[in-house]
Amino acid sequence: MHVPFRRRTTTPASTTRRRAWSAVAGGSAVALVTALLVTIGGTAEAAVLFSDNFEDGNANGWSKTNGSWSVVSDVSYVYRQGSTGADARAIAGAGSGNGTSVSARVKPIAFRSGGGNAVSLLSTAGSLTSYYYVALRSSNTIEVGKRTTSGLTALGSASFTVTPGTWYTLTLNTNLLASGQIIGSVAGGPSVTVTDSSPLTGTGKVGFGTLYASASFDDVTLSNNLIIEPPTSAPPTTAGPTTGGPGPAQTGLVGFATVNAWGQNGTTGGAGGPSVTVSTAAQFIDYATRTGPYTIFVSGMISLSAMQNVSSDKTIIGLGTGSGFTGYGLNIGIPIDDAITSPPANAVKNIIIRNLVFTGSGDDAINVQMFSHHIWIDHNDLCCGYDGLIDIKRGSSYVTVSWNHTHNHSKNMLLGRDDGDTAQDTGRLKVTYHHNWFNRTPQRNPRVRFGEPVHIFNNYYVYNTDVGVACQANAGCLVEGNYFADVEEPVTNSYAGPAGRCVARNNVFVGESGSPDCSGTVQEASGYYSYTLDDPNAVKSIVSAGAGVGKIGY
Repeated sequence: MHVPFRRRTTTPASTTRRRAWSAVAGGSAVALVTALLVTIGGTAEAAVLFSDNFEDGNANGWSKTNGSWSVVSDVSYVYRQGSTGADARAIAGAGSGNGTSVSARVKPIAFRSGGGNAVSLLSTAGSLTSYYYVALRSSNTIEVGKRTTSGLTALGSASFTVTPGTWYTLTLNTNLLASGQIIGSVAGGPSVTVTDSSPLTGTGKVGFGTLYASASFDDVTLSNNLIIEPPTSAPPTTAGPTTGGPGPAQTGLVGFATVNAWGQNGTTGGAGGPSVTVSTAAQFIDYATRTGPYTIFVSGMISLSAMQNVSSDKTIIGLGTGSGFTGYGLNIGIPIDDAITSPPANAVKNIIIRNLVFTGSGDDAINVQMFSHHIWIDHNDLCCGYDGLIDIKRGSSYVTVSWNHTHNHSKNMLLGRDDGDTAQDTGRLKVTYHHNWFNRTPQRNPRVRFGEPVHIFNNYYVYNTDVGVACQANAGCLVEGNYFADVEEPVTNSYAGPAGRCVARNNVFVGESGSPDCSGTVQEASGYYSYTLDDPNAVKSIVSAGAGVGKIGY
C-alpha cells in the first residue's frame, strides 16, 4: 500500500503572460550569438547561432525578395509577408551549413485560390535561391524539399490539416547525421524524414518563405546540431560546491549519473553505436530493445500502446520541440522481483533520455526500477498523465534528473515506492535533481523514501499546492539553492509515514510559501561529485528560460 497524500488548497498566485523567447538574446530583434561551443568532457554541446523575435520592432539584417514584408504587432511583434500574389522569401543570419536545427512559429493568414500554395521555414540557405525548406501547404500537407536555381524540388510529405489564422511551430533539422538527412516537423503533428543524395552547401542562413500566400513569422532560432556525448568518466570529487553567476551553469551532465559505481563509469548512453531516426512505434520498439549502444532520434509524436522497455546503452533524443511519446511512457528496468535485494548482473544501465515530450500516458511517463543505474533524464517536457511523471524505485541509483519542465500534473516524481521496500532501497536511490521546473505539480516534487543523499538543487517550484520536497522513511535529502514560489509546504521530513532527514539551505521562499520543516543530518553530495550552485535568486529566470524541450539544439 502507498502512504496516502494529504490534500491542501491555497489561493492561486496571480499569473502573467510570459514570452519564453524574451530570455533568448534578451528580447533583442536580431541576436547573432558567437558559435562558442560548450564542451562536456571534450565533446561539443549544442549552441545557439542566431535568433530573432522582432521585439525591437524592426527586421534589420534580413534580406528579402518579392512580396510585402514588414514587422507588425500581433499580440507581440512578428515579421509578416502580406501579399498572396508573390513567391516571397526572406533570409538572415550565418553559421555552419551542416548539422543545424532551425525552429520558428509560423501563422498562415491566407492562400491564393488555385492550389500549390505554401508557407515555409528555410534553413541552410546559401542565398535566396538555395535552401532547404519545411512547408505547410494549402493542400493540407507538410512538405520537406529544397530550392536551387532550377526551382523547387519536393523530397517528401505527410498529411496535416493546415488552418489559416493558426500558429504552428515548425522545425527543420539539416544534415543531422552527416549523411544528407533532412527532417522537418510540426509540433503536434507529423515529421517528414528524407535523404538528399546531392546535399546543398551554404552559409547556414535561415529564413521564411511564402508561395502565393500571406503569413506571419516569429521566434526563430538556429542552433548547431551536434550529437552530445557526455563524459565517459566521473569528474573529480575532491571539490565541493561552488557558487555560479547568473547562469545558466549546469547544462551538461552533472550529479549522480557521473559517478563511477556498480561497474559503470559515468553515463554515456548510446555513444559509440549507430545513430537511427524513428517515427513509428514499431521502429522505436525495435531499436530501444536491441542489445548494444544506439542513439535513437525520435521524430514526431509516437503513440505507444503500453509501457515500453528500454535496454541498456541507449540515448533517446527528440527532434525539435514536438517529438516524444503519448499513450504510454518508457520503462527502464527488469521485471519486478521482491527476492532480488542487490544489484543483479542484468540490471538495465547507461540510459540517456533528452528533449522529449511526454503527455497523456496511461501509466508513468518514465519509470526506473529494479536497480537500474546510470540514467540521465534531461531537458524533457512532461505533463498530463495518469500516474507519475518520473518515478524511480526498487534500488535504482546513480540517476540525474535535470532541466525538465513538469507541469499540470498531480503525482510528479516518486523516489522510493513504498515504506516497506527496505531491503531493496536502503543505501540506494542516489539521485540528483537540478534545474527542473516544477510548474503546478501539487505533490511529489519529489516524494522521497530511503535514498541518501538525494540532492535537490537549483530547481524552480511554482504553485505546488500540497508539498514540494517530502523526505520520509529515513531518507536523507539535501535541498539547496532552490526557488519556491507559492508552495505551501516547500520542504518537510514529517509529511506522512516514517520520518526522514533533510537539510535545507540557501533557498528562496516567495509569495505564499511556507518555511522548511527539516531536522537531522545528511551526507554531502560533494563527497560523490562536483557541482556549481547558481544564485537562488536567479533560479526562477534561469530555469524558466532553460528547462524543457528545444533548448539543446535537436
